[in-house]
Amino acid sequence: MAKFRYTAMDSRGVESQGEVEADNQTAALSKIREKGLFPTNVTDGAAPAAKPGKKPAPGAKTPAAAVKKSALKKNINIKIPAIPTRVKPKQLMTFTRQLATLVDAGLPLVRSLDVLAKQEKHATLKRALAEMAEAINSGSTFAEALAHHPKIFNKLYVNMAKAGEVGGVLDQVLVRLAEFMEKAQRIKNKVVGAMVYPCVVLTMAIGILSFLMIFIIPKFKDIFKDLLGEGGKLPALTEGVITVSNIVRSHYIFVLIVVAVAVVLIKMAAKTKPGAIALDWFKLNAPIFGTLVSKTVISRFSRTLGTLMTSGVPVLQALNIVRDTAGNEIIARAVSQVHDAVKEGENMAPPIEATGVFPGMVVSMVQVGEETGDLPEMLMKIADSYEDEVDSAVAGLTSIIEPLLIVFLAIMVGTIVIALFLPLINIIGILAK
Repeated sequence: MAKFRYTAMDSRGVESQGEVEADNQTAALSKIREKGLFPTNVTDGAAPAAKPGKKPAPGAKTPAAAVKKSALKKNINIKIPAIPTRVKPKQLMTFTRQLATLVDAGLPLVRSLDVLAKQEKHATLKRALAEMAEAINSGSTFAEALAHHPKIFNKLYVNMAKAGEVGGVLDQVLVRLAEFMEKAQRIKNKVVGAMVYPCVVLTMAIGILSFLMIFIIPKFKDIFKDLLGEGGKLPALTEGVITVSNIVRSHYIFVLIVVAVAVVLIKMAAKTKPGAIALDWFKLNAPIFGTLVSKTVISRFSRTLGTLMTSGVPVLQALNIVRDTAGNEIIARAVSQVHDAVKEGENMAPPIEATGVFPGMVVSMVQVGEETGDLPEMLMKIADSYEDEVDSAVAGLTSIIEPLLIVFLAIMVGTIVIALFLPLINIIGILAK
């Protein structure tokens, strides 16, 4: 048997050190835990030590020289810290699915994390997985190891893992987490896809209009001046278009600055509580896109709450997590009201209805779920129903927005073309006489 030196903490948090004999490090960890200690560091006690009295080999540096060189290195070497990179939802989703598959196949959790860490290419996630495996080896739970990386794993992830560990169904909870993240990503992709087309068309329209205003209209202005002379009068529509062109050409830098300042102010306002509430209210009530955003938010609320409750998270704790991960201040405030009412002993349906945020169908299905004792399953059905409605809304919006944008672009360009040709028609009429 080998000797292992350890540093550990007892239940009161007092640190202690000692030695145990064991066949390997895993057996040493087990023996330390049997003593009621929580190991923080375990090392092989048989590490070779320098033999006393041995003369340094020819050419070898004396201790003083080694210390001097070490100090010199410390002064010269400048470590540039690695820039932390954000773990994208898609990368986290892939990791969760892979971890769920490995754990479900019977592989130990630490071994699963080691396997995934070796094949992970994302530096931040790779480092986090290695640290998590080390923490679990040192006596931490999986949820505690996750909680050490809040920028990667949110409260929803940590609490579901905690519920899975307590209930002994971590593999099932990981599968639910992976499915939840996949469906959330699918909905997000559909909404983003619905926004891409109008954004591209609007960008092209702005580019075309800017080109006409800056380069084309001034040339026509010079032509009209030559043909009509200084006292020549232009149609009102043409005068208006030329005036807009002059403003754009003379003040385009000012216009860009105003747009940039407006974007910055909106972002700053979104970081304040009143600004975030106003912005989220506008998103939910915006014409055309408001319905899509509202259905997406309700689907997310229902699926998050249903997934948490199905995994065994207590309802009050689940509501707190839903509030923190809602992504919309209006919904977060409504969930907070529901939490307070449920805490006082009420059922969930009446306070949901009292918020005025959720549609009647959601209230009815929650009430049925509470009466039948199958609320988590009913919440998942609400989420599935609203995801189907999001699919229909995306298809409908795409079919509506396309002709509207084409008509908008045609009106803008057509107005400019008519404004430029009206004076030419008048000039041709005068010359014909």
